[in-house]
Amino acid sequence: MKKTALVLGVIATLAVIAYSQRASIAGRIMDVGLERMMGANLIADLDDGLHLTLCGAGGPMPAPKASGPCVAVVAGEQFFVVDTGTDGPRNLGRMNYPIGDLNGVFITHFHSDHIDGLGELSTLRWAAGDNTSPLPVYGPTGVEKVVEAFNAAYSQDFVYRHEHHGDTVAPMSGAGMTAIAFDVPAKDELTVVYEKDGLKVEMLVVDHFPIDPAVGYRFSYKGRTLLISGDTTKQANLQAFSEGIDLLVHEALAPNLLLRMNAAAKKIGNPIMAKITYDVLDYHTSPVEAAEIARDAKVGHLLYYHIVPPMVIPGQDALFLDGAEDIFPEYTIGQDGVSFSLPANSSEIIKTRIGL
Repeated sequence: MKKTALVLGVIATLAVIAYSQRASIAGRIMDVGLERMMGANLIADLDDGLHLTLCGAGGPMPAPKASGPCVAVVAGEQFFVVDTGTDGPRNLGRMNYPIGDLNGVFITHFHSDHIDGLGELSTLRWAAGDNTSPLPVYGPTGVEKVVEAFNAAYSQDFVYRHEHHGDTVAPMSGAGMTAIAFDVPAKDELTVVYEKDGLKVEMLVVDHFPIDPAVGYRFSYKGRTLLISGDTTKQANLQAFSEGIDLLVHEALAPNLLLRMNAAAKKIGNPIMAKITYDVLDYHTSPVEAAEIARDAKVGHLLYYHIVPPMVIPGQDALFLDGAEDIFPEYTIGQDGVSFSLPANSSEIIKTRIGL
């Protein structure tokens, strides 16, 4: 008993001392953490190859583990983002992506949930990297209007930051974005929108009617290939360009779950949600349809993203898939932070991160 009391007394004394010195202890821990965090660069730690991370796995609905649509792609030392949904730019920072080194952004279409983080991303890239030229934004014709509008909205911010920090942090020549627009290719055709240092990025048309234009992107680098669908219905065109690729990143909306939401909205007398949950059914791809594409195209792995509706309850993944797992078993249901690596000139498909 005496020994126990002595041990408890020592523990209590140490606890009191630690509590009284908590600010000093926290400060030391913070100093070490800040040095590591500010010096971190995820890309520098990657092996040569094609790498992909979901910086946003969701759609327009709020979700606990799925921000607005955002996909980061790294090929060697080149770093791009496809779409910039809400919180995507901050997720990149959380995962230690060097946003100041961002080479460009590819936009699939101009729905708000795919572009609403664009201003923030370009600002972070400008101020974090001492960039002297604007952020290139690639997309179908019409991207010029989007870029022009964001630049106008942020024009005063450009002035404030330059006046406060000067050219060391925010050179005016690097403020904002510049649009690089392409005509949408015909079905059965690809348009090369970027090619450098072994990386080729190609645009393909998809069907998101009445949203027009709408495109997807195929990335090829050192024998590895991935395709990002953007928002679309099930398309033979997309399947054709997915033939034999390593990783298919395909949007997925679960009609069975949306119909449950529709019934609930009608029951509580919410006509707006009733209409929305019905209208969205006709211009997306179901998990089953995406699995059929992956199976028939013989892709290596299927990554579901733009998850609708949000995954919020245990067991919902089975409802979401609705049998898709039996059609194509090599799949991952996306959430923020899920990452894959495709090492150069190999056949490996490595899931390197399961989430934030």
